[in-house]
Amino acid sequence: MSKDPYGAFVSIMQSSMAGHTRQALSGVGAVLGTITSTGLKLDDFKHELQDYLVAELPGLLSVPRHMYIGTTTSVEEESWEGKELKTSFYIGEDKLEDVNLGLKEGLKPGDRVLAVQVNGGNDVVVVCKVVNGRG
Repeated sequence: MSKDPYGAFVSIMQSSMAGHTRQALSGVGAVLGTITSTGLKLDDFKHELQDYLVAELPGLLSVPRHMYIGTTTSVEEESWEGKELKTSFYIGEDKLEDVNLGLKEGLKPGDRVLAVQVNGGNDVVVVCKVVNGRG
């Protein structure tokens, strides 16, 4: 009995496409890593990366009305010199334009991060810091 030539062709094509898909997607996707004093160490790559990107989030910051409690010191009146007064500061609702949340400035060695590999795995972008959900 001879094999079905079309079935054999389909099988070869499926195998070939699966191989190409695996190759195209290897090194691509999200991965956890750790910030080091000299770069970024990804969990799934044995070498440290010194050349990586960090996401920034530009946008509009909406701040609700809130209150700060603090102290003030008056030095304009001699009788108040060195004395403190407990004070509440009320800040009204506001929208701040052109705000930029710079993740890079907040990262320290030892911080765990989520990184995304792009451009076929040639570039790595740190998207955010990750923390333990139990604490």
